[in-house]
Amino acid sequence: MMTVCELVLGSASPRRLKLLSSAGAKVRVLAPDMAEDHSHSDPREVVLENARRKHAWCLARLEKPCRLVTADTVVVLDRAVLPKPGSMTQAREFLRRLSGREHEVLTAVVFSGLRVGRREDVVASKVCFRVLDEETIDRYFARVDPLDKAGGYDIDQNPELIVDAYSGSLTNIVGLPMETVRTWLKEDGVL
Repeated sequence: MMTVCELVLGSASPRRLKLLSSAGAKVRVLAPDMAEDHSHSDPREVVLENARRKHAWCLARLEKPCRLVTADTVVVLDRAVLPKPGSMTQAREFLRRLSGREHEVLTAVVFSGLRVGRREDVVASKVCFRVLDEETIDRYFARVDPLDKAGGYDIDQNPELIVDAYSGSLTNIVGLPMETVRTWLKEDGVL
């Protein structure tokens, strides 16, 4: 069992840890050891169910009381979920499909607090990709490892190569909607 601490991040994502740390939270990481499920037909249910499952996995391994935040992020194109690619071939296929198109990024976040109890939300942002040729995709993959990123890309790394514009929360696209999370952390006395 882990000891009680200010905030536990139930994720192995270095991007989520960086976002929470930069907000001023003292964070301990507990990475859930479980497969994500992307079989549900509704993308919002996919991310929410995965975030809830990660939350339950972490809570079962933490001493109570604790503050815990878990999340799941997917890219949605034509109502189809593009999760983390399983191979470079699949990552390349994802970028070809996203080329010249607008898609949605959904992140579900679940929080257990000491004061506010349990909260959950699904946040949506939009991203519009540039038209990508094979040379651009090659250059992007030479700079960015796509395999641990929903949709096979990271908006924080060399976005000028692939992203034309976005709307909504940038931190949501990165993987943790900090506007929502920061509010919960303030209400719970973390920030």
